[in-house]
Formats: sequence, structure tokens, C-alpha cells
Amino acid sequence: MEAWRGLFLVMVMMIVMERGEGQLVENFYSSSCPNVESIVNQVVSTKFSQTFTTAPATLRLFFHDCFVEGCDASIMISSPNGDAEKDAPDNLSLAGDGFDTVTKAKQAVEAVCPGVVSCADILAIASRDVVVLAGGPSFSVELGRRDGLVSQASDVAGNLPGPSFNLNQLNTIFAKNNLTQFDMIALSGAHTVGFSHCNRFANRLYSFSSSSPVDPSLDSSYAQQLMQACPQNVDPSIAVDMDPVTPRTFDNVYYQNLIGGKGLFTSDEVLFTNTASQSTVNDFAKNSNEFNGAFATAMKKLGRVGVKTGSQGQIRIDCTSFNS
Repeated sequence: MEAWRGLFLVMVMMIVMERGEGQLVENFYSSSCPNVESIVNQVVSTKFSQTFTTAPATLRLFFHDCFVEGCDASIMISSPNGDAEKDAPDNLSLAGDGFDTVTKAKQAVEAVCPGVVSCADILAIASRDVVVLAGGPSFSVELGRRDGLVSQASDVAGNLPGPSFNLNQLNTIFAKNNLTQFDMIALSGAHTVGFSHCNRFANRLYSFSSSSPVDPSLDSSYAQQLMQACPQNVDPSIAVDMDPVTPRTFDNVYYQNLIGGKGLFTSDEVLFTNTASQSTVNDFAKNSNEFNGAFATAMKKLGRVGVKTGSQGQIRIDCTSFNS
């Protein structure tokens, strides 16, 4: 009986390892590439000093990558046929600075530790680094991901939250990725450094309902400010800061904006207008330490979504293409 039980435990451990559960560790490259985090940080810091867009672009890239094929850098693949994950309509607005940051960091790491560190891990490290550079919390990053072998535009639809989502829709799509409502509200705080194009929220200004063309949950002066930046039928590529108060600082002002009716998306403002999530918004707005801690924890959980380990993936030499 004891021998059978021991064999059973070994089999369970093998199944868990094959699925990639529990395989990420903070010191994964301590022997194979001990300086990987400092190498990535140097590249990210240089890129950040050149353009602040590096921060929201890299952070959004990480989020979009993890929510579709898992945190496996599938978002980085370029396809000559235009059918890779990055080519999906929901990903066309991803800023090039995020891709450029990961590509340059990968090249720097390859020069020191060739064929050792995955693009997925580099994206995870870079995402933490841009948060810190923008004034947000530092946190340890779990590593050990391998790069995915699939990148399909057709897999994206329905797997990313939309700007018009209500609370139930947000909770449902985050729960699919083992993230709670509390995690979702914390991760939404990344919008404190993001920007958006006019066509993503124009419905709140000009065609909200038959009784009110402007969304009544919007602060009136903020609505006027948005209309000036985004007049009707304007070029949809014009961008607006998501945090109108401190757009270049990673802080908890995003939540204070929600309380004041200055959430850019419906999916932002609903976090405050829905009583089921309002108390968390109030807490984060009052206490930056609480928000920072919740964000760091949620980022770690996000980084575990759909990870590939062992034979499930590869260590790409070039982040934009599968190894031949």
C-alpha cells in the first residue's frame, strides 16, 4: 500500500509539472543567467527615458498577452499573412514601444545568455520595471515561463475585456483567468498611466442613450474636456490620457478620478457606480499603500495565467518568430 501511495504521488507531481502549475520561481535563472533582471532593467530604463509611452505600452502588452494564449509571448509573433495574435482587431492599438522594449531587452539578454531566457519572462520583468519607473510599487517576478507555439488572431475575440463592459462582464472574463474582482479592480489601476483613442469611448459623449447623448455618470466638465479633445467624427487615432490628473505617474489617482466621475471608459466608471465594487475603489482612492499591495499581488497572479513550461513551449531566439 505504501509503495502504491508513493507511486501515486509521483504520478500526481508529474501531471502537475506537465501542466506547468507551480513551476514559476523567483530565482529561476540564478545559475543559468544570474544577471537577467539587471540586463532587462537597463534596457527598459533607457527606453523609458526616451519615451514615457514605454510604461503603458509594455504593461498593456503583458496584459493582452496573458489573457489570450497565456503569458507566453504569443503576442510578440509577427506573421507575413497578418493572422498572428497581434493582428487581431483588439490588438491593433497596442503601441509599438511595448514590442520594441521587449525586442531590445531580448537582444541584450541573448548577448550574455544565449538561448536561456524566454521572451515571456522578459516581458514579465519589463512590465514590473516600467511600473517602478513610473512611480509604482516594486515586486518580485516569478520566472520559468517558456514561449508559446501558437499565435492566432482568431483566438483573440471574446478573450479581452471591452471598454463598455459592466461589472458582471468584467468579473466573468477575469475569473476565466483565475483573477478575482479585487484583482480586477487593482489591475484596472494600470489605467493611471494609459491612454486611449477617441473611438473607444466616443459613445459616452455623443450617443449614450435616446434620453441623454452624454453618459450621466461622466462629470460634466470632464465630458466637455473630452469633447474638445475628441469632437464628433474626429480622427479615431487621436489619443487621450486615461488619467487626466497625473497621467505620467503610477499612483492611486485613477480611483479618485472614478469617485469624481472621471473614469474614461464605462468599464472604468462602473467600478465606482456599482455598489458591489464601490467600497474597493474608495479604499484604493484613500490608501495608496493598499492599492500598491493589491496591484503587486494581482500582477503576480496575472503572470501565472496559462504559462507554458517544459515541452509545452520553447525559448525563442527572436521574440517575433518561432524557432525554425
